[in-house]
Amino acid sequence: MLLGHYPLGWVAHPLYLAFTVSAALVTALLARHVHRLRILFLLVDGLGLVAFSIIGCDIALGVGVHPAVAVVFGMITGIFGGVLRDMLCNEIPLVLRREMYASVSLVTGAIYVGLHWLGAAPGEALLTALGVGFVFRALAIRFKWELPGFSGEGIRGFE
Repeated sequence: MLLGHYPLGWVAHPLYLAFTVSAALVTALLARHVHRLRILFLLVDGLGLVAFSIIGCDIALGVGVHPAVAVVFGMITGIFGGVLRDMLCNEIPLVLRREMYASVSLVTGAIYVGLHWLGAAPGEALLTALGVGFVFRALAIRFKWELPGFSGEGIRGFE
């Protein structure tokens, strides 16, 4: 919508909406059991994060925006689904925690857009960005990589 890309994907392809509603219903039914499958949940979420980041980049490139803007739009597309999911489940969105989440999306998008800019075949760019992005997210989960925090300690007004 922000790029003026019409029709919207789910409007042009109602099957996308049916898939999304089905996934939401399954998630709602399984929500109370997710804590038992946390790692699997985070890995599947990571796959969705990188896939939607790439889709967002590809759409942005298709409308002719600057490559840097395409990476940002890819990140917005990638993280927004997780933000909605977490809000509906009354959780703090992963992107607002110290985990590597938006960073993974940015790196994935940068790889995809960079390979596209260098003239790589679309399938190669897609699979490379998907693989590297997913491995990055999986490693961040496994080793609990976090972004540095800012406490504001000792700064007047941040107490």
